[in-house]
Amino acid sequence: MKELVIQSDVNNLGKVEDFVCALCDEKNIHNYFAVISMAVLQAVENAIVHGNRGDHDKRVKISCANSADGVALTIEDEGAGFDFESYGDIPAEGCAGVGIFMMKMLANGLKFSDGGRRVRLHFRIDGIDEAIACERVAVLKKFYKASLVEA
Repeated sequence: MKELVIQSDVNNLGKVEDFVCALCDEKNIHNYFAVISMAVLQAVENAIVHGNRGDHDKRVKISCANSADGVALTIEDEGAGFDFESYGDIPAEGCAGVGIFMMKMLANGLKFSDGGRRVRLHFRIDGIDEAIACERVAVLKKFYKASLVEA
């Protein structure tokens, strides 16, 4: 299992991106880099900003493990946790939850645990599922179109 531990500072997001890049290189899944890194960076930023409240004395741990059909990345913070069940599927304009929405759309599986202090992102790597890809594109276009119109 690969692991990276960083100090709670958004300036460390580059280290996370490098970690994901190395993971994709090692597993020869370069075509998944953008999807995996966007979801993981969102999870880590949420852990830093909302979980650990930017406390530089707290850490965020990112670990990666193989699954039967792909890879799973787990992001853990040292914060108080949050009520992840209170977030809907698509956030309303101006509401919290855009990061969770992005993670749901980009990962094949999303699971919170430990009171919201841990999130597991699962990515299937057994091939490109065209139906899932098209659904993601449609939902993201709808979300961003609505955001741009309302802005």
